[in-house]
Amino acid sequence: MEDYAWVIEYLPSGHAAQLRREPVVQLVGTKFFTLLEAGVMPEATIVIGQKVCVGKEGREEIDRIKGRITYENLTTSAKDILPNILRKAIMEREGDFINFLNNAKSISIRVHTLDLLPGIGKKNMEALLEERQKKPFENFEDVHKRIPTLPDPVGIFVQRILHELEGQEKYYLFTKPARPPGERRPPMGGRRR
Repeated sequence: MEDYAWVIEYLPSGHAAQLRREPVVQLVGTKFFTLLEAGVMPEATIVIGQKVCVGKEGREEIDRIKGRITYENLTTSAKDILPNILRKAIMEREGDFINFLNNAKSISIRVHTLDLLPGIGKKNMEALLEERQKKPFENFEDVHKRIPTLPDPVGIFVQRILHELEGQEKYYLFTKPARPPGERRPPMGGRRR
C-alpha cells in the first residue's frame, strides 16, 4: 500500500465522460510506483509534481482514492510527465536503487537480474558485478564514475519502471502488476475457482 504519491495529472473538472464533474488527480506511488486515481479535497491546491499523502492518516489534498488504474488509463499529459516524476522519485530513493545494484542476484543459470535492466548489456553487467565485488556502490555518481560506459544509471531505472507499468515485462522488479482486466479479487478467506 502506498502512503505517498506524486501528482502526474490534475483534472479540475474531472474526466469529460464523467457524469459527476469533480476534480480528479492521477498519481504514481512513491513505494511501488502504483498508478492511482483520486478525488481532491474542495479547497486543496494541486500542482503537477507535488508529493501528496494518500495513506489512511494525514491526507490534506486527497479526499478519497477512487482506485488503481493502468498505464492505458493515464491521460496523454500524465504519460508525458511520468518519466520526469519517476526520475525525481528514483533520486529521492537513491539508496534503494543502489542497494538493488549492489545485491542483484541471478534469476537462473542464464539470466541475471541485471540483464532485465534496459541498456545494461553484457559488458556493463560484467563490469557492475566486478566493481561491486571490489567495493559496493555508494550512489549513482559513484556508479557512473566507476563504469563510464554505462548510460545514465537513473534513466535505466526509469525505463524499466515504465516498461513494468506498461505491462511489457515478465518479471516485476519495482512495481506490482495490475490485475488483468476482468480478474476479480477472491472473496476474503476464499480461493479463486
